[in-house]
Amino acid sequence: MITTDFEKNSFAFLVSDAFAKRIKKSTAEDPLLRQILPSSEELDIVNGFCDDPLGEQRAKVTPCLLHKYYGRVLLLVTKKCALHCRFCFRKNLRFSITKKNLQQAFAYIANDLSINEVILSGGDPLMLADQKLKALLQKLAKISHIKRLRIHTRIPVALPKRITAKLIAMLKSTRFTPMIVIHCNHAQEIDQTVITAINKLRKAGFTLLNQSVLLHGVNDSVAAQVALSEALGSAGVLPYYLHLLDKVSGTAHFAVSLPKAKKIYREMQRLLPGFLVPKLAHEKAGAASKIMIG
Repeated sequence: MITTDFEKNSFAFLVSDAFAKRIKKSTAEDPLLRQILPSSEELDIVNGFCDDPLGEQRAKVTPCLLHKYYGRVLLLVTKKCALHCRFCFRKNLRFSITKKNLQQAFAYIANDLSINEVILSGGDPLMLADQKLKALLQKLAKISHIKRLRIHTRIPVALPKRITAKLIAMLKSTRFTPMIVIHCNHAQEIDQTVITAINKLRKAGFTLLNQSVLLHGVNDSVAAQVALSEALGSAGVLPYYLHLLDKVSGTAHFAVSLPKAKKIYREMQRLLPGFLVPKLAHEKAGAASKIMIG
């Protein structure tokens, strides 16, 4: 891992060696570098951008459990990531992961029979040690009304060596076969090490989806989006969501206008088969679901 402090920003610079190796040298506008390199633009105060644009503090039902949408909850299991993405919408979220807080979360889930899906997030769930993650899965597996388990992770892209036979066996050690939703924003993020990690997950029977964010200077072109979908498809990952930027403080320089987003999306629909076109969406605090953009 490469990490330094960004003096004027408490969200420290952090990047894995594997991700850093894919950055093109001497290219200041490299799409991977732009995602992880701190910028003075993060200090700009822009109207409409705030610390918690999705209202996640209000959605917390315990210190580490969010209940935003019907039938599913999001369990925050770690604060650690393999990368610190500069556009992260959760970098300001205050949450506490203790044994007591996790017990409260499990009790909440067990007592609400309408919950049939649990999403592990954070941070990145796969940053947890195998035994800690296994203990979480075992506790969730004992709650009979949970039908599905989803893991949101950047690890197959950011730290592919973490996808080991031991980890895969552990993930399949309960009645769940978790759905893996990775986060990849640009085709350049996918090299042979990533493909190898993805193949291990595919061969083990996991469903693999991708969600990405539309980011100015990273992937806000038809060519970049088509290349990403094609690369994902070739690797065996289905594009799931293409999110508009969540308006968190310090990220306005990544914003793409709605008209431009729609224009890019229409061209994606024209150039790609339907199964390689992600849903263009954004989240709104208090909404009953993600809002789809046609």
